[in-house]
Amino acid sequence: MLFKDIRDYQISFLGLFLVVGISTRDWTLRPDLIGVLIATSLVTQWILSWVTGKEQMPNLRSALITSLGLSLLLRADDWTTMVIAATSAIASKFLFKFGDKHFFNPANFGIISALVLTSDAWVSPGQWGEEWWYALLFVGTGGMILQRIGRWDTTAAFLGSYSLLEAIRNLWLGWTWDVFWHRLMSGSLLLFALFMITDPRSIPNSRIGRVIWAVCIAGLTFILRNYFFIPTAVFWALFSLAPLSILLDVLWFAPRFSWQRGDEEAGGELLLSTPNSHS
Repeated sequence: MLFKDIRDYQISFLGLFLVVGISTRDWTLRPDLIGVLIATSLVTQWILSWVTGKEQMPNLRSALITSLGLSLLLRADDWTTMVIAATSAIASKFLFKFGDKHFFNPANFGIISALVLTSDAWVSPGQWGEEWWYALLFVGTGGMILQRIGRWDTTAAFLGSYSLLEAIRNLWLGWTWDVFWHRLMSGSLLLFALFMITDPRSIPNSRIGRVIWAVCIAGLTFILRNYFFIPTAVFWALFSLAPLSILLDVLWFAPRFSWQRGDEEAGGELLLSTPNSHS
């Protein structure tokens, strides 16, 4: 039944974001490339599930969420770039694992793969602009999901520490506070903080581990953005520090996040799902 699984809401929200972005931001999105992303993700999920024998019934919700996340963030002119992004995103869940837990966020892995392996891919961090109602939309929908799975600590640690670093830099340089708010009121930054960095299947299991992990990502994002002038700093920071979650899980043990319906291979998409009684 639709909407009994929280991932149905995730799919609806991501689809809504695409419609809003196309209709209000005049994005030059090509429907054919979105179709390539979705089809490639679904096929890759099915093939790898069958090859590994992990799923008798591949969870295609996971692949659909990942492909919609890539559609929101990644831009390219050639369909082969989208195939590379989608294939690597889904494959990362099966290839890069510690025990039975993958540690890369698939959508993030797909973005970095496309940026590194092709000359055709790009990400536009400022594509959402800074209108306040986008922030309300993202916080409202993201808050609904985070409330269900209890991962507000990760978002709060990331945004809190990153905001503090930007505020200190703003004071040090003697800039006005409108510069500070300009750097924080970014739709892409909020999407990252609410939907990507909070993926429960690839982040540390313990609360203290998640907080430390999010603070480290915020610090690296700040350095890459302000001292190396990398506009896609948040994605590179998450990719670089993803393996740190393994160490944090070893140092602070906690029950691993599990899908409500016992799906053990569906995780790692842009958004989240419902926890079991141990989460």
